[in-house]
Amino acid sequence: MRSVVMIPARYGSSRYPGKPLVPLLGKPMILWVAELSARAVAKENVYVATEDRRIAEVVEKAGFQAVMTTDDAMTGTDRLAQSAEHVDADLYINVQGDEPLADPADILKVRDAKLDHMNEVINAFSWVSDLEDPHSVNIPKVITTEREELVYMSRLALPGFKSEQCAPKRYKKQVCIYAFTREELTAFRNFGRKSKLEYSEDIEILRFMELGKTIRMVETKPGSLAVDVPEDVAKVEAALRKIGKVLA
Repeated sequence: MRSVVMIPARYGSSRYPGKPLVPLLGKPMILWVAELSARAVAKENVYVATEDRRIAEVVEKAGFQAVMTTDDAMTGTDRLAQSAEHVDADLYINVQGDEPLADPADILKVRDAKLDHMNEVINAFSWVSDLEDPHSVNIPKVITTEREELVYMSRLALPGFKSEQCAPKRYKKQVCIYAFTREELTAFRNFGRKSKLEYSEDIEILRFMELGKTIRMVETKPGSLAVDVPEDVAKVEAALRKIGKVLA
């Protein structure tokens, strides 16, 4: 079975225009993500799905493949669904273009979970660290059953509690690594709109709940940091420097 990584990379982000090309330690963020993805599935199986030729030119110059999409895709998963029509594979692994600290081993862990549960959508999670604010709306919080099946995902700090003694000791957060089949992506796109919960929370994985799909959450290593807003760049660069020193 062929597994490919597809990285949705939208230039026209409303919160951070041009985000995929923001330099991190002098290298465009999209190349950090493409390179770590290649360590998981090999370079020939990595694609960047984008609506902008500027991004496509950067990744192609670095030897990666770009798939051009329309500029009206509602979400990264819709962009992925468009791209999947042009790339033949059995599994499509979405690695978000703003996750330059994702671990290649976690990409493979998500892939393997999908191979074991082909009828379920797979998404990753980790635990909110002491350096992160669980009340931040930029961090989608994850609620699962004890079997690690998704119950709900919210930008609020959930689960809630009635008394302080019942408060959760820590919170789960979404890590934007997913695995789908082409049929799942097609169904997602054919829904034709954002679902009501998806629109309210601005969390696209919730659309699969309207399609009746089981979403299995797979725990990945802690320490993942995404670049959501310009203020995140310094934190991510510091983490990349730390990793570089460890590997040196």
